[in-house]
Amino acid sequence: MENNPVIQTILDHKSIRKYTDESPSDEVIETIVRAGQRAPFSIQLYSVILSRNKENPWKAPLLFTICVDSHKFERIMAERNWKLVTNDLTMMLFGIQDAVLMAENMVIAGRSLGLGSCFLAAIGRAEKIADDYNLPKRVFPLVQLAMGYPAENPPTRPRYPLEFTLFENEYPKLDQDTISRAMKEMDDGFLAQDFYRHFNYKVRLEKGRKETFTFDNYSWTEHVSRKWGQWYSEPNYLLRQFEKRGFYITGKRPKLFPVTLRDFCYLIRKVVVATLGLSAIVT
Repeated sequence: MENNPVIQTILDHKSIRKYTDESPSDEVIETIVRAGQRAPFSIQLYSVILSRNKENPWKAPLLFTICVDSHKFERIMAERNWKLVTNDLTMMLFGIQDAVLMAENMVIAGRSLGLGSCFLAAIGRAEKIADDYNLPKRVFPLVQLAMGYPAENPPTRPRYPLEFTLFENEYPKLDQDTISRAMKEMDDGFLAQDFYRHFNYKVRLEKGRKETFTFDNYSWTEHVSRKWGQWYSEPNYLLRQFEKRGFYITGKRPKLFPVTLRDFCYLIRKVVVATLGLSAIVT
């Protein structure tokens, strides 16, 4: 395989969960965010909130919140006398694409400067994060990124074999041997590192299912299967999170209340006329 410093930085990626007390300089932070902005984009539907004083599980000195941001783009459209008509599912998909590409660039840039990082899920905490950072409607906190100088050096984690990832010309029929090899690659790799024993963590079984795994054989494929075989069977919770932030994924956005005095008066006139049968009360 070809190699160079950029490739090696990417290949050496690992999530860092212990950090020193050293705070990165403003110049380092600016470099990381600028590198993030150089990621490919569709509309730049993102914003980044930086906090140096928010608690996070890993006590990292920096906490970035990467947001899908339609708010400021719609302000630009308004300046051009346009109104957004594209549905929110499309906007959210483009926004997620933009935001995650930027976030990944930030991870790589940080590592190249000697920093480590770890992603933190934000979707289930969207409303609290929005309150904490005073996010306007139409801004959705997608993911948080803890970052700082590492106080640990864990091994890189396993990945699927290439035959289970890269398919040329067409999607193949996956035979049992191919699936088994991919599972073995992941499970043996995590077991060799004692990953789940180290964190003393298994996903709890629900609905009376009996635990049959120990840390000697509990590994990645069982771990992720338990998550997505038990959690979030209905989308309503996530849809409510989107709607609280002003994104209506399953339908049209509610019409906003008229903003001009003329339109306001016209609306009031229509309502009163319809209700009381008056011919004219407001002009």
